[in-house]
Amino acid sequence: MVATRRPRALMLLVAVVLAVAVALPVAAATLHPVDYLALQAVRRALSDMPGSRFFASWDFTGDPCAFAGVSCSGDGRVLASLSLVPGRVSGELPPAVAALPSLRFLALAGNLLSGDLPATFSPMLRTVDLSKNSFSGRIPPSLLLIRSLRTLVLSHNSLSGEIPKLVSSPLVHLDLRNNRLTGGVPPLPETLVYLSLAGNRFSGRVGGVLRRLPRLSFLDLGGNWFSGEVPGEVFSFRISYLQLRKNAFSGELRPSGRVPAGATVDLSHNALSGRVPAELAPAAAVYLNGNKFAGVVPREIAAAAEGGRMRVLFLQDNFLTGIGVGGVPASAAVCAHMNCVAPPPPVVAACPAKGGRGRRRPPSQCGGRRR
Repeated sequence: MVATRRPRALMLLVAVVLAVAVALPVAAATLHPVDYLALQAVRRALSDMPGSRFFASWDFTGDPCAFAGVSCSGDGRVLASLSLVPGRVSGELPPAVAALPSLRFLALAGNLLSGDLPATFSPMLRTVDLSKNSFSGRIPPSLLLIRSLRTLVLSHNSLSGEIPKLVSSPLVHLDLRNNRLTGGVPPLPETLVYLSLAGNRFSGRVGGVLRRLPRLSFLDLGGNWFSGEVPGEVFSFRISYLQLRKNAFSGELRPSGRVPAGATVDLSHNALSGRVPAELAPAAAVYLNGNKFAGVVPREIAAAAEGGRMRVLFLQDNFLTGIGVGGVPASAAVCAHMNCVAPPPPVVAACPAKGGRGRRRPPSQCGGRRR
């Protein structure tokens, strides 16, 4: 009996698809019926904002593969990519669109899309960019299990909850900044080159995760509640941009190697202590302000600022007892006030107004020592 029902069910499904295909306009005959219906769902669910004419070309009596933002496969039979950039459209994303079986590229950034993200996404997706919208709710666990996904950008939305515990997609680029995400950070794929979690409410220690990401060249964790030590391995990665500002990182810095030449290192507004490591000298910009560093600035770093190789050196609001920076080029910005020693006159002159104009800490904050 079961064997008899299965062929009948299959025949019924085929009949339904054929019926839909027959009912579609002739222009849509080359596009798979499922894809065609998904595009119709997009048009019903989303609307142009005043002044936007993005959907003006979406005339379903014509060829859907010629619609703005639509790209089909070489033979024109399946929908390969959907982009509403630049759009200025509003509404909720139809679930059927994200789950299209052959969709490889989905870019809907910079619109006014809202609601939860779809629970299911196409297993063929390589790039998903839903940034700068008003999506809410949680990140669907299925999204981070797509075996072909390389780029995921969900920044500048209102997503909440935690990152799903299992992230098996071979991601190269992950951008979740400026949402309302909480909790810790689960193990992430070693393939990552770009990681931004800035401007959320993440907390806890993250050193164990970062140590396993040796390919990172861009890391931004700023504006969270991360704590614990900064792993020394991070400084020896091929990192060009290291942004950890405004967290609760503590302890001494122990870089396992020198930072790459020309890098930007921003560790400002944490609770880091100990001495300033000389391994930061190759960087082009170093922000250590708002910590608890003590001791003397390494001569190698001072020389880099004096020679113009380090264009920005912010040391203010620490407990340093020696700055050691003489004259600096006019193009450099060096600040060292509010330490346990008065900044040298050339440093005072090189500090921009936004860096503050204070002088030195009171002796009572420096163990009574005068410098």
